[in-house]
Amino acid sequence: MGSIVMEPGDNSIFNNFSSICVHVDRIHSNSVFIGENPLEFSVPLLLLQLGICSGTIIFLFQLLKRLAQPLIVSQILSGLVLGYFGAGFLEKFRETIFPIRGLIFLDAISALGQVFYFFLIGVQTDMSIIKNIDKRAFGIGVCSVILPTILSNLYTVTLVNTVDLDTIKTLFVVGNAECFIHFAMVASLLNELHLINSKFGKIALASSMSSNCFGLFFQKIGMLLANERKVRLHALSTVYGFIVLAVIILSFQPVILWMTKNSPVGQPLKESFVITLFLGVLVVAFCSQASGMHIYFGPILLGITIPPGPPIGSAMVEKLDIIASWVLMPIFFAKIGLIFSIHTIKLLNFLCISFIIIVAAFGKFLGALMMSIYYKLPTRDGVALGLILNSQGALEIGIFKLMTKDKVLDEETFVVMCLCVMLVAAVITPILRYLFDPSRRFVVEKKRTVMHLRPEFDLSVLVCIHDQDDVPSAINILEALKPMHRNHLIVYMLHLVVLLGRANPQLIHHRITKLRTSSRSYASESIVNAFNYFGQSNSDVVTIHPFTAVSPSTTMYEDVCSLALDKRTSLILIPFHKRFHSNGMMSLSKYKMKMLNQHILDKAPCSVALIVERGIVKISRSISTNLYSFQIAIVFIGGPDDREAIFIGTRMIGHPYVNVTLIRLLEDTNSPSDGGKEMKLNNEAVSKYHRLMENNHRVRYLEEVAKDCTGTVAILRSLENNFDLIMVGRRHSPRSPLVQGLLLWNEQTELGSLGEVLASSDFIGNATIVVVQQHRKVVNEDPETSKR
Repeated sequence: MGSIVMEPGDNSIFNNFSSICVHVDRIHSNSVFIGENPLEFSVPLLLLQLGICSGTIIFLFQLLKRLAQPLIVSQILSGLVLGYFGAGFLEKFRETIFPIRGLIFLDAISALGQVFYFFLIGVQTDMSIIKNIDKRAFGIGVCSVILPTILSNLYTVTLVNTVDLDTIKTLFVVGNAECFIHFAMVASLLNELHLINSKFGKIALASSMSSNCFGLFFQKIGMLLANERKVRLHALSTVYGFIVLAVIILSFQPVILWMTKNSPVGQPLKESFVITLFLGVLVVAFCSQASGMHIYFGPILLGITIPPGPPIGSAMVEKLDIIASWVLMPIFFAKIGLIFSIHTIKLLNFLCISFIIIVAAFGKFLGALMMSIYYKLPTRDGVALGLILNSQGALEIGIFKLMTKDKVLDEETFVVMCLCVMLVAAVITPILRYLFDPSRRFVVEKKRTVMHLRPEFDLSVLVCIHDQDDVPSAINILEALKPMHRNHLIVYMLHLVVLLGRANPQLIHHRITKLRTSSRSYASESIVNAFNYFGQSNSDVVTIHPFTAVSPSTTMYEDVCSLALDKRTSLILIPFHKRFHSNGMMSLSKYKMKMLNQHILDKAPCSVALIVERGIVKISRSISTNLYSFQIAIVFIGGPDDREAIFIGTRMIGHPYVNVTLIRLLEDTNSPSDGGKEMKLNNEAVSKYHRLMENNHRVRYLEEVAKDCTGTVAILRSLENNFDLIMVGRRHSPRSPLVQGLLLWNEQTELGSLGEVLASSDFIGNATIVVVQQHRKVVNEDPETSKR
């Protein structure tokens, strides 16, 4: 029984078997306890192979992640470990785990994995980025293709005329193949490096897309103009097959549009729609091979035509990503490892092929660097662009293998090219991490805090929203911060949406870009409308700028920090990753939101306030419609964060429906203090608050004395139902007896010691907790009392 998906090289490795016999009655094992060996049956053997291949990649990925290595290195290395270069060199292991009779099932699983993997690449390729290609991106992309093509062909001609090689026919193919740049692999590495949201990432995406389109166009033109009849026929058959596939895929378009129209916003895609699309992938894969094209061509084309993002694109990625990338694709890399015969490669051939690849890589690097300098980009960005455009991955390896199947490349050349993919990725990725750290650009020259902002200046606030439940508390705080005269409150509302189903992130400004059908799936209109209504109701003193950021959860903090940096905000409001009921029971916890908050706290270019919601904020408790005063408490122990909380509170004093109470906790012992400077700064902040109390019955000041952390907890619990909002600083001196014991109980570092007590299950009440962190990271540290 033969396998039509098995590559020619696979058979040659296993002693050139032309057929493989499989017993039809040895599929499922009965039991090991009755003396049967489960590895002699097809299904248990396949399950073990899947587990070993996936486990090897995961283990190597976790091991090499400490060395700043990308996923593709772990994938290729896992194939080497399981193949002839590693455990597969042991005949007993190879015959037991990867016997010849199991190759048919491996071939089928590997092909199925590649079908869905290439489909996902198509889904995540957002062709709309072509509209963002400007003159600079086009110049970088085109030069990164033309220059390596010229250099590699010149070097190959020189090599052919000076060295007698067995692989002369494939050398020109190697050079041209290595000059090709694939947008999907560049986007994948950018996402893995957490650079996709940066300005550099957007330039790299646009440049790689322009080079991809340019290279593909001239590749097909070259094939049609080729002298060899076989090459021209192959190009024509590709065109005919493309026409057939286009007709089939266009017939899917009305169905896809109907699915999009009948999918409620914010709701998961219906299972019937998902199944229909899965069947569509299999149908176009069958049509691809039946039309004489590669089996993966149809799925990637179908993926490109699917609208990116929710509801369809994100649903496809969510359903298929793990199973395709981490369960099925490892078989593909294991098979490559099984056909790797490194010990049979001639040294001269290896060196010559490797040098051609190096020349092509150098040409890409030089072309991108030269054009970057011409367009006056920073030198570091030019170097990074030259490196990132050399990124390759599973897509290139799949293409190399298809070229080997078509006998365009020989097996020896294929092995060398795969090894070079791994080596190039292993070299450029650590250099990119070292060269380009996006967090460095969030360091500013002056402190951006509410404390250092003069009272007569406008206050700019960035409000982060995940869903509609975050809106009431955020608007309540903005209502309290709303000035009554002189200055303005400028609000930048950022709705954060996780990127799924597309390769490039988006930042949508709803005042500039009208919401299209696709963007309506991202932006909750009710969220935007709520903030717009708040702005229109206070149009004389409040300005609202609503945004939607669509980006991966791992790099979402980039959008937050970039917007805060560009708009020169003094404060960022972010919701806590946990939500609590009034009885202290937790109703929601999101790990990705927790990591996002941690990144924002670490890298934000201004002060940050975490909002902890306890219970549902009722409309009757909102400030704007309240018939009684909104009670706000500020708990002050000392330190920069507590001082920032005081100055945020002073911005709220002007509101006619807001009562502000400053509660200062003092030690009743002679414990050593933080020092004279800190005490002086604390007293100055309190003195400024005292000056605002004059002739203002809505402002109060209380002093509470505590001996240790037990007294601090007792004072905090006394605030339970007396206030609507409680504000505390995040960080305090660990030497203070008032917080020393609390630090031992602190499980969530985002909230600090006091915030954790107020958010714990022991604290009963509906008060919203606001935990403040003052901005400190500056290039040139200014004095604490400086104003900007």
